[in-house]
This record gives sequence, C-alpha cells and structure tokens, in this order.
Amino acid sequence: MPQADSASPAQPSARDRILDAFEELLAEQSERAATLDAVAARAGVSKGGLLYHFASKEALVAGVLARFREVLDDDVERMRTAPAGPVDYFLRTSIPTDSRFERAVVAVARLAQASDARARDALAGAQRAWLEVLETAVGDPMVARTVMLIGDGMYYNTALLPAANTVLRDETDIDELIALVSRLGRRGD
Repeated sequence: MPQADSASPAQPSARDRILDAFEELLAEQSERAATLDAVAARAGVSKGGLLYHFASKEALVAGVLARFREVLDDDVERMRTAPAGPVDYFLRTSIPTDSRFERAVVAVARLAQASDARARDALAGAQRAWLEVLETAVGDPMVARTVMLIGDGMYYNTALLPAANTVLRDETDIDELIALVSRLGRRGD
C-alpha cells in the first residue's frame, strides 16, 4: 500500500476556505453579493459551519482585515529586501496578478467602497507603509509619491484596460520606466 506523501500541501482549514470564499466573492462581485449563504456555498461548508467560525458578517470582515494585515506585512518586508530595490519591486508588483495578496487588496478595497471605515483605514495604512519604504529608498518624499502614483496608474491600465492598454505594452516598457524613476531618485545626488 502506498504511503501518503508527507511533502504534499495540507488542505486549507474550513476557516481558511471560508475566508478565501469571502475574499473571492468580494473581489469578483461586491460586498452585497458576499452574503453568508453565498460564502458558505462557495467554501463548501454549511451555514452552521460558517457561523461556527464566524458568528456574523462583521466577524468575516474582521477576519479578512486581519489576513490583509498579515499579507501586507509580508509584502512590505519583501519590498524592503528586494534584490533590485524597493522601487523596482513596487512597480513590478503594481501589475495585477492572480495572487493571494492581490485578492486580499481587492477584497479590502470592495469593503472600503461599501463604506467600511476599517477597510479604508487598512488601505490607508498600506499606502503609508509602502510610501515609507519608498521614501527611505529614494530619499525624496515627492519622488516616492510619484512612484506610488505611477504604480497606481500601472495597476489601473493593466487591470481595467488589459486588451486596450496602449500605455504599458511589454516588459521593456516596465524596465525603461523603472530606469527613468531611478534617475529621478538620484537627481539630487
């Protein structure tokens, strides 16, 4: 009889599947569409199973916000220690990917759009954390803010206009943009 491979990834817990389902529904649809029934169905648990882990939708929101803080802390650390530097990391990661981090950001943004003050505060905190790393890296607060605005524009163009994007065409454009921003950061040297 074959033995189970101990190196195989563990299945996510019911709690994690519920949070994943809530984030997915938020990201794909809206806060209103992410009902307890819809979350339970997406997670493959009963409504009672969902309520065992999260007694209310507010508890689900708190869980998503806690998870966001965890992935944000990881992202900020990756940014600080990126081999090519924080500016390169920030701009390259400003292009949407199908990642846990992006899903968390979009889910929190949907909550903020639904007037959740905690979600707005969480996004503002993320922005402050990224800006602090960029300011340290470039040594100029205005250049750091410019980098953030460029990253926001990159995200917008690639997320909302993927087929019609005429601004950011390929990896060469990204390389040239990063080189230009790097020169801005060194202009006072």
